[in-house]
Amino acid sequence: MRAIEAETFSGYGGLRQIELPKPQPAKDRVLVRVTAAGVTPLDHTILSGGHPRAKAPLVLGNEGAGVIEDAGDSGLAVGSRVMFTGSYGVRENGAWQEWLLARPEDLAFVPDAIDDVVAASLPVAYLTAQITLTLAGFKPGMTVLAPGIGGSVGNATYQLARAQGAGKAISTAGSAAKAARAREPGFENVIDLTTEGLADGVRRITGGRGADIVIESIGGTVTGEALSSLGLGGVLITLGYSAGRKTTIDVTDLIWKGARMAGFSLFAQSPSAIATAWRDIIPLIVGGSVKPIVERVYPLGEAGKALRHLTEDRPFGKVVLAG
Repeated sequence: MRAIEAETFSGYGGLRQIELPKPQPAKDRVLVRVTAAGVTPLDHTILSGGHPRAKAPLVLGNEGAGVIEDAGDSGLAVGSRVMFTGSYGVRENGAWQEWLLARPEDLAFVPDAIDDVVAASLPVAYLTAQITLTLAGFKPGMTVLAPGIGGSVGNATYQLARAQGAGKAISTAGSAAKAARAREPGFENVIDLTTEGLADGVRRITGGRGADIVIESIGGTVTGEALSSLGLGGVLITLGYSAGRKTTIDVTDLIWKGARMAGFSLFAQSPSAIATAWRDIIPLIVGGSVKPIVERVYPLGEAGKALRHLTEDRPFGKVVLAG
């Protein structure tokens, strides 16, 4: 079978297309024929040698969608369409190949209304968004800030919060072009960071009250700026670092506001938390109140180009491999 392997963790040049044996069915695993695979910032982190638990050579790809070809002893139905995420592409070979042996608990069934490309774009971003909102204590009427409207987690959090009754859903755009692009599908309260600071924008939109919840997936200076946008008793959850691993915070943003700040890893979530999140997410997508955005689809053999596009061009929406 075809696979895209990181022979070394040395940047894009470390990727190569190889032939691997098709995985053999195993009783404690489900054999999935992969029809589409997501491309995420985690893939770039690993390919750059930035993840301590990943070891080369490694087939990348942390999320995907496909069809069950052998169900092992899981009791799942052969032929079912599924989507998945887990430690794939980090601690074991991932979704950038034609077949994958997946753990049953990592699978979610895909409704007919969601095609394979969209399904492959969902697991990391939407599970992260929904679970972090839950951990932060989200309730209808709250104000939620999710910086990065064009990024997968920022957009997913914005849409899920809005669909579930947020008083205000707020995001940011790093350019006037992205701010304009956000207005096309009706994303309101998007702060153009080329004309206004993040915290200033949140204060303007909230009448000085600040945000109740911040789900921050960018890192770098954005983390400190997002923390300063919190209102009294607010919660910030941080989970990404594409803009840098270090930041500076004003501790009074925590002390004087009675705020709290926590980190998040999707890998650490229990199967029950993931199942509950899917239960909440899928009806919103099927019903149309949440509309995932896939910006571009590349063939599997162009995985390196796809990852470069995601990392360097910062597109508005997800990048997916299919075919």
